[in-house]
Amino acid sequence: MRIVELILDEESELGIEAISVVESPAIEEDFVALKSQEFKLAEVDGERRILMGALLIPNKPIYRRNGEDEYYIYFSKDTVLKASQMYLMNSKQNNSTLEHQYELEGLSLVESWIVEDKVHDKSVKFGMDLPLGTWVGSVKVNNDKIWNEFVKTGKVKGFSIEGYFADKMEMERPNDAAIKDELAAIEEAEAEYLLSQVKAIIKNDKRLKGGKKMELESYSDYPSSVSNNAKRGLKLNEAVNNKCATQVGKVRAQQLAQGKPISKETIKRMFSYLSRAEAYYDPKDTEACGTISFLLWGGKSAKTWAEAKIKQLENE
Repeated sequence: MRIVELILDEESELGIEAISVVESPAIEEDFVALKSQEFKLAEVDGERRILMGALLIPNKPIYRRNGEDEYYIYFSKDTVLKASQMYLMNSKQNNSTLEHQYELEGLSLVESWIVEDKVHDKSVKFGMDLPLGTWVGSVKVNNDKIWNEFVKTGKVKGFSIEGYFADKMEMERPNDAAIKDELAAIEEAEAEYLLSQVKAIIKNDKRLKGGKKMELESYSDYPSSVSNNAKRGLKLNEAVNNKCATQVGKVRAQQLAQGKPISKETIKRMFSYLSRAEAYYDPKDTEACGTISFLLWGGKSAKTWAEAKIKQLENE
């Protein structure tokens, strides 16, 4: 199952919009209700109605499901720190919800800090064992209904933040035009390398005496899934007016689709190309050049086969 790092882009409108009190916090850390006697403040009578708990824990995988797509998300220490700062800088401390559904009034974040010491941090005093870098907050509850019907009855047990974050991989991924140029450059490099190999073979062939011919060993024992991927790449490329891949990539796809044999050097270059091009492969985006070009060269099956074949040939 894939793991997605979520990040904040300070130049956009991304960030935490509210703190929600929930029954099952995704970070799996309950808050504690702080009463006056816990602070031993004699001048304060009755309950102070303050909840303390973890708001965001760094590097903790949090399960998510979007339709049939299941994955985990996590936040780095830097993102947690940035989120805590932006929340206050954007004056969001009075924003709160119940179970991420109902906007609330009367709840305010009155304390906010990052755990930097596992021994002396304030959270330790209340029995919390939180990782370094955790964002902890204290929320004042001036809402009688929430306090009496949800906090005191134990219906809500922790905090959960809500807001907008970006997928780090998607943020760092270049646009389709840039991907196309990058893949084209890789393919051209592969073509130049192969051309140099062919020239070397021809040169050596001329030097052979007695009419002997130098034969270039080739192999066609790649799995049918390699041919199927190439065929699919050709079909997808045709659907987008063949805008993806250079002539080298298109020829390679035709070769693989037809099950034709390929040389050892071609196998090496195939593995090299696929290893670098895989970063642009997204099976969900069948119109992206990154996906199409990767399939034209045989896809993941070709990469796996090429790697194993190279090791086999080197050990012979």
